[in-house]
Amino acid sequence: MNWEPVIGLEIHVQLATNSKIFSGASTSFGAEPNAQACPVDLGLPGVLPVLNEQAVVMAIKFGLAIDAEINLDSIFDRKNYFYPDLPKGYQISQFETPVVGKGEITLTMDDGSERQIGITRAHLEEDAGKSVHDLFPGQTGIDLNRTGTPLLEVVSEPDFRTAQEASAYFRQIHNLVRYLKICDGNLAEGSMRCDANVSVRPVGQNEFGERTEIKNINSFKFVEQAIEVEIERQIDVLEAGGKIERETRLYDSDRNETRSMRSKEFSEDYRYFPDPDLLPLKISQEFVDTIAAELPELPKARRARYVETLALSDYDANWLSNNPDVAEFFDAAAMVSNNAKSAANWVMGDLSAHLNKSDLDVSVSPVTPEQLGVLIQRIDDDTLSSKTAKQLFDALWQDGGEVDELIDTLGLKQMSDSGELDDIVMQIMADNPDQVEQLRNGKDKVLGFLVGQAMKATQGKANPKQVNELIRAKL
Repeated sequence: MNWEPVIGLEIHVQLATNSKIFSGASTSFGAEPNAQACPVDLGLPGVLPVLNEQAVVMAIKFGLAIDAEINLDSIFDRKNYFYPDLPKGYQISQFETPVVGKGEITLTMDDGSERQIGITRAHLEEDAGKSVHDLFPGQTGIDLNRTGTPLLEVVSEPDFRTAQEASAYFRQIHNLVRYLKICDGNLAEGSMRCDANVSVRPVGQNEFGERTEIKNINSFKFVEQAIEVEIERQIDVLEAGGKIERETRLYDSDRNETRSMRSKEFSEDYRYFPDPDLLPLKISQEFVDTIAAELPELPKARRARYVETLALSDYDANWLSNNPDVAEFFDAAAMVSNNAKSAANWVMGDLSAHLNKSDLDVSVSPVTPEQLGVLIQRIDDDTLSSKTAKQLFDALWQDGGEVDELIDTLGLKQMSDSGELDDIVMQIMADNPDQVEQLRNGKDKVLGFLVGQAMKATQGKANPKQVNELIRAKL
């Protein structure tokens, strides 16, 4: 039988606020266990939650970026369940009336194909704590530092049909929230994580099969692998005459398998009801309009600008706009150099290679966009050759400094004295009479060899265009 997977994602985005969603406790990463859990986070008697306005602003930014409905009236609910890392016995969340309602995002795959993916809602909620199983033999530790950290849970429609689509969507949401500066996107620190709902059905069947939920996946690679494994597992179960149980599973990347954690609750099991400690959230249209006016240039608009205004290829535009930090670096370098294509080539080539080799993010690049822009200027005004430009880039990467000062200090200025070059070209032609004769007979490819000899003789400092012209003149 041919099977069709049906996949939906729930992405938990940790909002980049300084304090928690209902208290003034810090959200900074790396504190000692339980050092950032205050009485409000713990739900101690006599305390009341107070909503963090910045969390609401960030949620609205996301909603506007995906053309979603912004609900001017919304409420917070209590989602009741009992885990050791949930000290109140309930989580404050949103269910039927979230801040951000239905929306849509255009999913762009690596091959350039596009699909529209529905967003069911994006709701605000507080995070739970963390159970730590590997510190104390035979015991579980509870760290409540994350309790109350503001999350935006982005719930997709079950619109994905392959694990690759789901992984690409996770990347795209990661890209978008970083553009909006509402999340740092640090997967290793848990700033974004993903739950995948997976089911399979016979091709042609309209009804969905029973689904399982794979919890807390925190890498693009693992999202794809976990879904692939779960699809294969479900197909094997069904083809053996078994039945898929509605349950929550975890993905073990070491064994590349999913394992059962617990039975999966239905929404009624959580006994949602409006939180009596929080007033309904009322937002004015003027408030929304103010936020809309402050939205940054988003990835789609940036790609279009790169193609239409800067005349970059679709490939270059997609590559450069995929990471907001890279895009900002490129924009600054292109503005200084006044040569967008060269700036794109350097960012995608030498800069990217150096960053990868040193395992650095572009935001901490030793070479600044201003330095790269001036370097490109010196190539364009014939001060540098392509070879000496790379030597200069390496020097900037290692030690920094001013571009023009380094050109003088390191003796990298391109040789353009026609008298000095004339002597070198004459010597090259005298040393290679066979190649000169071939060039006279119309074999133009030999010209590259002769120019290369001149570049070698001058340690890359000769102007290749000028050498080319001198050789042709002397023929």
